[in-house]
Amino acid sequence: MTSSGTNPPHAGNEDAHRPPVSAAWELLLPSVSVPARQRGRALQSALRDAVRSGRLRAGTRLPASRELAADLGVSRGLVTEAYEQLTAESYLRSGRGSGTWVSGAVRPAAQGARDLAPRAPGARVDFRPGTPDLSLFPRSAWSATQRAVLDRLPHSSLGYPDPRGLPELREALAALLARRRGVVADPERLVVCSGVAQATTLLGFVLRGRGGSVVGVEDPGSPEHASLFASTGLTTTPLPLDDEGLAVAPLLRSGACAAVTTPAHQFPTGIAYSAERRGALLDWARSTSGVILEDDYDGDFRYDRAPVGALQGLDPEHVVYTGSVSKSLAPGLRLGWLVAPASMTDDLVARKRTMDLGNPSIDQAVLADFVARGAYDRQLRRCQRAYRERRDAMTAALTEHFPGAEVSGIAAGLHIIARLPGRFGPRPDFLRKAAGAGIALRPLSDYGSAGPEDDTIPLVLGYAHLTPAVIRQGLALLSAAVTAG
Repeated sequence: MTSSGTNPPHAGNEDAHRPPVSAAWELLLPSVSVPARQRGRALQSALRDAVRSGRLRAGTRLPASRELAADLGVSRGLVTEAYEQLTAESYLRSGRGSGTWVSGAVRPAAQGARDLAPRAPGARVDFRPGTPDLSLFPRSAWSATQRAVLDRLPHSSLGYPDPRGLPELREALAALLARRRGVVADPERLVVCSGVAQATTLLGFVLRGRGGSVVGVEDPGSPEHASLFASTGLTTTPLPLDDEGLAVAPLLRSGACAAVTTPAHQFPTGIAYSAERRGALLDWARSTSGVILEDDYDGDFRYDRAPVGALQGLDPEHVVYTGSVSKSLAPGLRLGWLVAPASMTDDLVARKRTMDLGNPSIDQAVLADFVARGAYDRQLRRCQRAYRERRDAMTAALTEHFPGAEVSGIAAGLHIIARLPGRFGPRPDFLRKAAGAGIALRPLSDYGSAGPEDDTIPLVLGYAHLTPAVIRQGLALLSAAVTAG
């Protein structure tokens, strides 16, 4: 074998037309530096990786086993075994007297793993709503709870769980929701989910299975609902809001089998549904056998008074109640819940079983202990103090840097609606200048209807994930950018 890995010049005519022999041993040298007992497996793995990555391309001829063994300083049998194994797996092909070649059966693997998490790359300040302060996650308390739970968790709990969730978590959540949100929460009708997104999807499948076709959604509202319900075969129809909540007359005309609501703190407008509108929606559900999906996404965060209780507490047979720890702990935990009407519980649990067989048992056990010991209540109080301070900082900074700005909605949640005076516009120029300054924003129009047409600039500004100092700095930068000539 030559050092270049090619056939010598005096080879026959047939060999002269073959592709060059690869210097494969250079790719494989690290694999033979491992202990002798691991060398065969390491050599096979190195060859696989070279083919998958495209470093050894289809049609490449490999060195003869004797020559490669000599170059690597290993036994010929080890190389022969590696060639035979990868030939059996279709990475290589060989024929009597024709040598060993890289087959064309393998497509090179993509290089690296992309990160598709929803972020704003390059933004100096990100005012987009929906994210809590992840630095407030109680790492020490969570870690201690996890260790304690693992020490006492019976082996049987590591098997396939009840698709509804661990009994201890359902009992802890039922007590929590009844105490804090006024939910009629029977642990037998509570289903632990991978956040509100999965709860919404579960309901969509069940509604579709019962002959439903259209779901009414708030306009403006979360843009995620349309895609979630579409994945279950349902279509969504936008329904307008007024000052009291979702308008009932358009809901009646829509023929929808269900309606999605955020009555405690509407997203994104920030209003709380009036008592009269809550009653009217329940009347609609009772008279049409309709279902209300109550998304209580940030119901615990009210800063000027006690939060309004859940709509579900007024009629648990017509309201599906959903919530999660995404705003109070972290969305990455993927832990939420659904409280179902009795008439839908079995169907929802059956769908949950076929979807994923249940959520991870250890994470459920940790959350159950966290709730039962009062640590979750302490976390909520900690977040409430921080988020109230940040909301105050944002409203003060808006007054300072955007005189005449109007903030609407109740003092609650993780975002505000701010309508900036038209002199800072027009809207397209405002958004372009903001992006140019590295300020990530979401206009109200991103969530559906932006309300009455005027020359104001309505923005949905998130503040929970930003410190007061960053909020002030960000609004100062935004002001400088949009007022520059």
